[in-house]
This record gives sequence, structure tokens and C-alpha cells, in this order.
Amino acid sequence: MKPKPGANGAAAMRQVARGAAKLMAADDGPRIGALAFDGWDTHANEGGPVGRLAQLLGGLDGALAEFESGLGAHWRDTVVVVATEFGRTARINGTEGTDHGTGTIALLAGGAVKGGRVITDWPTLKPASLYEGRDLAPTTDLRAVIKGVLSDHLGIAERVLAERVFPDSAPAKPMQGLIA
Repeated sequence: MKPKPGANGAAAMRQVARGAAKLMAADDGPRIGALAFDGWDTHANEGGPVGRLAQLLGGLDGALAEFESGLGAHWRDTVVVVATEFGRTARINGTEGTDHGTGTIALLAGGAVKGGRVITDWPTLKPASLYEGRDLAPTTDLRAVIKGVLSDHLGIAERVLAERVFPDSAPAKPMQGLIA
């Protein structure tokens, strides 16, 4: 599900999440869904607490709140994975934004998540620690996080995850302990 082209970013995110929650909360509704929110490629004018990036993050926050509210009691059995296909550079570029980078984050939410913590092997932002001198060094394969959720929450076998869900990804073992 994606917002309609030209829709107000934050409001569109909330609307799409509300619709997805309604579908998924139905007794005969889907158990897995994917939402895509465009507009995160913020190379310029990201701004601080009131800039473009803050507006996008506020929209995501609103979407997660709408999804939780819309699921009602089903939220307790839910796992939401928020991820992006690329990270951003550690340094601001000449146009007050950041460029495509390597290291990023994944955020897990939902009642089925063993939450309240940050799981990381923090590489620091010291210049000598930056990957290729510009990026936050990657320390965890995103596939390991998603595999951990799919394995522990949905019972998908590690072999299936390594061969069919993420082909040729056997070295990226499912992360353990993500699900309550």
C-alpha cells in the first residue's frame, strides 16, 4: 500500500496506516502487509527539529500510532519492522542534507516485540571509525533482523529464510531474542 501521488506526506502516511490496520484487524484479514512511504531521499535542506526530515519522522510516528490504534487488541500479537534500503552519510553535505550511505537502522514495534532496548554494536562517529571515511560502519545485516522476526514470530524455518526469502543469505543468521 502506498499513499496517493501528491497526497500530504504526514496525513497520507496516517491514512494509509489506518487503512492497513482496518484490513489486518479483520478476522479474515491478511497477517502480513507491507507499506511503502516515499520521499525519504533527503539530499538537501533536511533541517533540524522543524525541517523536512523531522516532518517525515513525525508522519512515520503518526502512521505507527494509527496502526496501533486501528489494530486494537490485535496489536499485542503484532510486529512492525520499519526499514529502509539505504542509510545516510554521517556528515552533512553542502546543501544541508545527507547523501546515500551504508549504515542505517531498523525499528521494531508492536506488542509481540521484546522491546524497550537498543541492540547495537556502536562503531562511533570518530573519523577513523567511519566506513570509507564517510559512513556509519555497518555492524548488523538487516536480513538477520528480518529473519529473526520471521523465524520467531511466524515460525519460518531458517533454511527457507536462507534459500527462498533471502536467497543465498545463509551467513546472515536470524537474530535471536527480538520477539517476546
